[in-house]
Amino acid sequence: MIKEFKVSQAMSEATSHLEEQQIEKLEQIGTYLRQVREQQELSLEQISTTTMVQARLLRAIENAQLKDLPEPVYIQGFLKRYANALGLDGEAVGQAFPVRNDSTLYQKSWQEMPASQLRPLHLYVAYILLIGAAIAGLSYVLTRNPESVVTLPSPSVPSPAVSPPPIAAPSPAASPVSSPVAQEKPVQVDVTLREQSWMRVEVDGETVFEGMLAEGIQRTWSGEQEVIIRAGNAGGVMVAYNQAEAQPMGDRGTVQQAIFTANAPSPLDES
Repeated sequence: MIKEFKVSQAMSEATSHLEEQQIEKLEQIGTYLRQVREQQELSLEQISTTTMVQARLLRAIENAQLKDLPEPVYIQGFLKRYANALGLDGEAVGQAFPVRNDSTLYQKSWQEMPASQLRPLHLYVAYILLIGAAIAGLSYVLTRNPESVVTLPSPSVPSPAVSPPPIAAPSPAASPVSSPVAQEKPVQVDVTLREQSWMRVEVDGETVFEGMLAEGIQRTWSGEQEVIIRAGNAGGVMVAYNQAEAQPMGDRGTVQQAIFTANAPSPLDES
């Protein structure tokens, strides 16, 4: 009875913590989707027609009304459809909403397992099977490689120290934005995500990226004439123009656009 009470209490605490995470994440995602929708001048009814999701459910998502929505796994599907309808990465947006994994909610320790599962007979059988598998594997190796010889080091002669493998130099692509490589084009914009944000990037009139970028991602875009960056969460996007000091694009949760051109001051310095 005591064990059942402890299990029930642990499950209740885990569920409460998960709901808090879901509400917090739904507030972020819902606000972001509403901003992008309004930016594209689309109504909830239009999104509902495209996604086949009722407008009242879409409104509940935007307002983070978790109790008015179905099971979390369905919420993930709604978020994916909603984001795809706005031209975003629906898979990334849906996966950002946490869903409980029941298999990891509670795991029994070995002390709580039935005694019948720990009888010595079971252990003996397991040992025999393990030894048999090891012998079979060794026999297979020796049969496939008859010329190979297993040599054991002599106890009286210490084995030579094994030199550690050389550490590969980091790839230039993995270098952080804080230490940029030499600039090759007139316009270079280094971007660091301190919070998740949707972004669209145009280089010399061509869209080179559009989608969600996670926190911690670092990217660099260079152009001959101009680089245009639009962010759905401007406060979470740090940009550095031509290797200058990085600055946030705007306030947290707002949609902002910045145009960087050759031989012109950074648009962020004008604000």
